Amino acid sequence: MPYVEGFGSWPFGEEWLWEALATVYLPLLELLRDRPVTVGLTPVLCDQLELLSGEAGERFLGFLRDIRAPIHDMDARALEEGGEPGLAAEVRRAAGDYTRADQAFEAIGGDVIGALRALPGVELWASAATHAVLPLVATDPGRRLQIGTGIASHERRFGHFAGGFWLPECAYEPGIERDLAEHGVRCFCVDQTKTLGLGSPDQLEPVASAAGPLAVPIDWQTVELIWGPNGYPAHGAYRDYHGRTTHDLKPWSNSGAPYDHAAALALAEEHAAAFIARVAARLDSYEAERGRPGLVCCALDTELIGHWWYEGPAFLQHALVEAERLGVDLVTLPEGLARFQPVERELEPSSWGVEKDLRTWDSPRVAELAFSTRAAELRTLAAAALAPHSPALERAARELLAAQASDWAFITTHELAADYPVKRVHGHLAELNAALGSLESGAADPKLRGLAPDLDLSALSAP
Repeated sequence: MPYVEGFGSWPFGEEWLWEALATVYLPLLELLRDRPVTVGLTPVLCDQLELLSGEAGERFLGFLRDIRAPIHDMDARALEEGGEPGLAAEVRRAAGDYTRADQAFEAIGGDVIGALRALPGVELWASAATHAVLPLVATDPGRRLQIGTGIASHERRFGHFAGGFWLPECAYEPGIERDLAEHGVRCFCVDQTKTLGLGSPDQLEPVASAAGPLAVPIDWQTVELIWGPNGYPAHGAYRDYHGRTTHDLKPWSNSGAPYDHAAALALAEEHAAAFIARVAARLDSYEAERGRPGLVCCALDTELIGHWWYEGPAFLQHALVEAERLGVDLVTLPEGLARFQPVERELEPSSWGVEKDLRTWDSPRVAELAFSTRAAELRTLAAAALAPHSPALERAARELLAAQASDWAFITTHELAADYPVKRVHGHLAELNAALGSLESGAADPKLRGLAPDLDLSALSAP
């Protein structure tokens, strides 16, 4: 989730945040309680969640009550009048998702960060400040700014940093573990599928890096059961994300028929059982070959669970129960790593993007975004030598962080939001230039809404 609070509304802008909060984050708060799950919390998401106890929370409630509630009613009536009572009934049923989100938000007093902090049994990981693709950050100080700011925010919000760090987009290049080790990172995830091969047993072995942090390969053979083009969410019975009513509601299944919620939930239970059986077989095969237990790491975008895949929460709930029934030992990553002797192996440059490289974020399609952001980083670093403690530099650094978010290039590459990401990057870079132009007067406002409240400019001037 890039920083969208206060930057536009529908179809592109802060409604992305409100929708994810209603359909993903609030439902997961209850589902994950006492579960041995590792959750990466990107600081830029938490920057926005932290504002919900104030005026942003009122806007979220307004979204639920004044937008989602009436449009469900309007589209249900229109479908009934159009002779589609089944579709109308589904729209009215789905309206309850937002009523429950309203109740859940009120129950925690709007304090989503506090509710996350209080989750028992869940391991919370930090990440880079705005989920920048770290191999594409131009300078060492720029990387320190991203990593240090993200970890500082995590420590303040959640009371401590245990050393788990989600490497944005699993984007790795040799040497990046040294940058992570400097900030106390003990483990991170990588995708070595292109090097090791899909289904290789080596995917189930944590890797010791020379700098100290452990690299945990994600097992793409397991991940693609869900996240692949033919994964479970593509089944015809599940709710179609793309078929929309007049007001953007989704009463159809992937097959094109009216969506049957009860049938889809039953299917999610079947798929969860099949998924855990596949994981169990994967672990059994590894142990038979290597003579020791393996560690399957299945990493998913959180917003898959409830937003992109409507039945995702039901699937996850059943998978957690089924794992216990079949004796598949679920552990957080730190717990799992404590049980395994890591292997020593060279890690290759990689990501979990298309072709397992950086082309999604660094290709001719997004070259202007990539080069303009790197040039802005160099200008900001040069300015730090002249005015290391200026409010104008602080504002420029925040605008730089906002422009570096990996989401902008991803959305542009996949043509998901018209010109919104390009306008956002250009807007942040224009504000960055304006801030640098005011270095002498120091008149710039150092804040950028709620972004990076724990920014430490010393990263830009450290040797």
